[in-house]
Amino acid sequence: MTLPSEFRISLVSLMILGITGCSTSGGVNFQQTAQDSRAEHQAWSYQQTDASQASQLTDLVAIPTLTQLVDDALAQNPSLQQTALALQIAYAQEKLAVGDQLPALSAGFSGKREEDKDTSYSTDLTVSWELDLWQKISDGVGAAQMDVASSQANFQAAQDALAANIMRAWLQINLRQQLLSIETQRLVVLENNETFILERYRVGLGQLEELDNARSSSAQTRAILADYKEQLAKEYRALNQLLGRDPSSSAPYIEQHFPEVLEPLASLPEQDLGRRPDLQAAYYTILAEQYRTSVAYKALLPSISLSASLTDIGSSPSDALLTSPAWSLLGQLTAPLFQGGKLRAQVDIAELTAEQSYWAYQETLLNAVTEVENTLGQEQSLERQQLHLKQALSSASRSVTNYQTKYRQGLVDILDLLSVQQQTFDLQSQLVQITYNRLVNRIDLGLALGLGVSS
Repeated sequence: MTLPSEFRISLVSLMILGITGCSTSGGVNFQQTAQDSRAEHQAWSYQQTDASQASQLTDLVAIPTLTQLVDDALAQNPSLQQTALALQIAYAQEKLAVGDQLPALSAGFSGKREEDKDTSYSTDLTVSWELDLWQKISDGVGAAQMDVASSQANFQAAQDALAANIMRAWLQINLRQQLLSIETQRLVVLENNETFILERYRVGLGQLEELDNARSSSAQTRAILADYKEQLAKEYRALNQLLGRDPSSSAPYIEQHFPEVLEPLASLPEQDLGRRPDLQAAYYTILAEQYRTSVAYKALLPSISLSASLTDIGSSPSDALLTSPAWSLLGQLTAPLFQGGKLRAQVDIAELTAEQSYWAYQETLLNAVTEVENTLGQEQSLERQQLHLKQALSSASRSVTNYQTKYRQGLVDILDLLSVQQQTFDLQSQLVQITYNRLVNRIDLGLALGLGVSS
């Protein structure tokens, strides 16, 4: 007679575990492999010159009002509160797993009445306990603890991302206000041009087409201003939403200039990446799945449970309250023989899930490395762009002055003057945008390096 496959597996596993006292998870240590993967990154491709040491994201922008907004968001943001509740659920699930290690106590009371017989009452008190012979229950607790650690890291990542979004929103409003100011200045210059052209036309020194050109430019700028004002209103509403407030509530005051944002220092990749909560969460998930793989293997082995009970029967409820109880002790050994391949399938699923969590870790690691490299490279690129735009704006400002003088002397026409004026304001807008991009990139760099906020 051929024994069922799961019965043969149980016997073999029993002999192996009896000698080693442990079980394997397919022979692959994904935990060590994940550690080795992170250690492969020895240096960043870009070198920094003026970077500053920082421990938290809020260290990058030393503005008390902004720090207060971050604190308010951490306390009131609905999405973050959901993540916090998910962490509390993980703690509760850990308690469930720990409870399996402890004896269970149950009590019962019942009454029974039969025809031609007096009513009888019975009471029982039972204690049951499964011996953790193969550390299966302990492995289940270990998996739950790793789930908690992963949830803690996910919660920290959610906090860090929210803080970064608040800081980006702050800078975005700054950007929009400055662009509004530039367009307002542009409109003032264009309206002054209209007045000057009209005065010249009235004394016969200009043409009507020049006035149309000036009015066309003014109308275009007014359209841009109308769009910028609505965009600014949307950005204030988005900030209120991040803060967990009604979008129509009064918006916080934000100055119309960029704050100083420090460039965080990137040190050794292994150190920086080790601070990232998303990578920590992925690593703890690997550990949890390896524990579950061990539990799946040990489910193939026999289990031993003990139970002790006290029972009493009486003709009245008071007589049945364990006044003269009878006791019993039961030891039970159970072993899985045949379950249609379910246990073997659970082992396969656990092994594949563990391997899947390893590749998820690898994906997170590659994303982390790419984010840091991109932001380090972007810092240098934006610095060069900012320098060139400052030089171009300085030249354009001098050109505007020269063209204004020549236009009053009749040496150039209005189109030439409008062109250099528009170029100057365009360069101002580009410089403000590049400055904003650079400051936001520094926040992105801090987030990529694992800088966060206090839990």
